[in-house]
Amino acid sequence: MTDTPAADLKPSFRSEVTVELVKHTAGDSDVLWAARVSTAGEQSLEELQKDPERSRGLINYLMRDRHGSPFEHNSMTFFISAPIFVFREFMRHRVGWSYNEESGRYRELQPVFYVPGADRKLVQQGRPGKYEFVEGTEAQQELTNRAMEDSYRQAYEAYQEMLAAGVAREVARAVLPVGLFSSMYATCNARSLMHFLGLRTQHEQATVPSFPQREIEMVGEKMEEHWAKLMPLTYAAFNANGRVAP
Repeated sequence: MTDTPAADLKPSFRSEVTVELVKHTAGDSDVLWAARVSTAGEQSLEELQKDPERSRGLINYLMRDRHGSPFEHNSMTFFISAPIFVFREFMRHRVGWSYNEESGRYRELQPVFYVPGADRKLVQQGRPGKYEFVEGTEAQQELTNRAMEDSYRQAYEAYQEMLAAGVAREVARAVLPVGLFSSMYATCNARSLMHFLGLRTQHEQATVPSFPQREIEMVGEKMEEHWAKLMPLTYAAFNANGRVAP
């Protein structure tokens, strides 16, 4: 997102989401000193100077037996750019998460809109809880893109017309669709992220199946890539134990 006046821009369309790791205090050693305080007291801080690899088994034990609180003593802040409908799903994750999103009350919203990529499966088959998505036809893909882009252009034109007439931003934004891109900071810890990933991604090692909407799964996959590098032992234990948050 830029600060260029939206009136000078034409609607643009994209199918990719953006996830940046802004800052973090997260490592496998955070799990170890938090867990060992129960038996070592203040001496558990010595774990900060040791190689976490030597305690791989403890991390796996904590994950397997679902001793979850040691996985909370860390923090990761992500900057996420995605369609508004993705953020509305995000807000269902409240425990262990903090959010701040750009405001349509205080800034003129930029005309960047979501259209599905060619690899996005368009057709739903089956009933809720047991459905699957399959590839759409070329005609369905063309219709989807055309209908979305036409709708976005019309909505943004109405938004600009109201702003030009002096209507407040917080009122004019009501005509904009949930396919508009927004941006936010999202802060979580490893335990809350694991719960998110267990619900919002599909994975061959998951013991509990999940059926997320593809667009929020795209965000989850990018967050997972960052986290896996920060806490490789914790990440391995998460996968080895069925991707169930402790």
